[in-house]
Amino acid sequence: MIGHVQVHRRGYVASIDNLPLNLNLKPAQVAKIEKALEGMEDVVAWSPRVKFGAMFSNFTETTSIRLNGVLPQREAVAMPKLAGRLIDGSMANELVDPGKLLIPELLARGMKVKVGDTVVLVATNIDGSVNGKTFEVQGVLASATGPGGRDGYLHMDDARELLRMAEPEVGEITVRLAGLAHVARVQARLEQAFAELRNLQGQPALEVHSWEALSPFSNIARMIDLLDLFIRVMLVGIVLISVMNVMMMAVDERIREIGTIAAIGTPPGRILALFVSDGALLGLVGTLVGAALSLALILALNLLWPVTVAFGREQFVLAPAIAAGDVLLIGGIVLVVAVVASLQPAWKAARMDPITALRHV
Repeated sequence: MIGHVQVHRRGYVASIDNLPLNLNLKPAQVAKIEKALEGMEDVVAWSPRVKFGAMFSNFTETTSIRLNGVLPQREAVAMPKLAGRLIDGSMANELVDPGKLLIPELLARGMKVKVGDTVVLVATNIDGSVNGKTFEVQGVLASATGPGGRDGYLHMDDARELLRMAEPEVGEITVRLAGLAHVARVQARLEQAFAELRNLQGQPALEVHSWEALSPFSNIARMIDLLDLFIRVMLVGIVLISVMNVMMMAVDERIREIGTIAAIGTPPGRILALFVSDGALLGLVGTLVGAALSLALILALNLLWPVTVAFGREQFVLAPAIAAGDVLLIGGIVLVVAVVASLQPAWKAARMDPITALRHV
C-alpha cells in the first residue's frame, strides 16, 4: 500500500493526518522527481497519487473516507498486490475506471453499500469551497491497515475534478523497488538528487521517506523486537544464576573429593577444567532438550491448530516457525553463559587447600 519509498513535499508527512492539499507537489517538482527516478536501476515502478479526505454518502447516511486518486495502470504496476485485496466487484478494464470507486470493506459493510450502487463524495478544495460528485461503486477492498482502514481509490482525473485543481498536482509519489535491500541506497540517492531544491526558508523542499518511517506496523515491530530482546536477556540471566547455583552446590558437596584429587597431585588447572566442562555439559544438554521440546511444540501447533487469514480474495496461513540460525545463536549464547557461570565455582575448587578440604565434614 505504501511502497518501498515515498517522496513528499516538506512538511506533508508531519501533517499527514490532515491530508494537507496546500502541501501537494507542484508539476515542476513532480517532473524533477520523475527524472531522478528514471535514472535509477533499482526502481521498478512509481505511481503519483492525490490524497484527500471527503464525506461519503449513500443518500441515507454519511461518513468520512480517505481517498487516493491514482493513475490506474501505473498504480497497478507499483502496487501489484492491490488487486488481490478485492473482495467484491471487478477490475476487468482498469484498476479503477473513471467515474467509479473502490471503497474499503468497513464502509461497505457499515453503510450497506454494494457493488453497482451510486454514492456521493463531497470534498473541500484548497480554497475552502465544497464540491460534490456522484460515483458508482466498482469494488470493495480488504483493508491493508487493519479493521479500521478507511482508504478508497478513484481515478486521478476524478480526484482533480472533485478538488477543482487548477494544476496537475499530486500529494505523493510512491516508489516500488527491486527489493528491500535497495531502500537505504535509493533513499540516499534521491535525497542527494533533491538537495538543490530549497524552499523559502532555505530548507530542502522535498522529503524522501522509507516504508519503515511511514508504516505504523514498523513501530509495532520495533516494540516487539525490543520485548523479544528483553525476554532473551531475562532468560540469559536465569541460565546464569541457575548454572552458577548448581555448580556452587556441586563444589560444596565435593569438597573432600576435591581435596583428595588435589592431594594426589592433580594440578589446579585440571580441577578448573573439570568443573568448567561440567557446567558446559549442563548447558549443552539443556540446550538440546529445550530445542527439541520447542521444535516439537511448533510442529504440533502447525499440525493441530492451523490459522488461516483471508485478505481480499487471497488466503494466508499463519504458521509459527523458528529459524535454524536463531536456534544456533541462542544455543551458543546458553553454552557461553553456562561456561561463564561455572568459572567462579571452578576457580574456588581449583584454589582449595587440600589439607583443609580433607578435614571438611
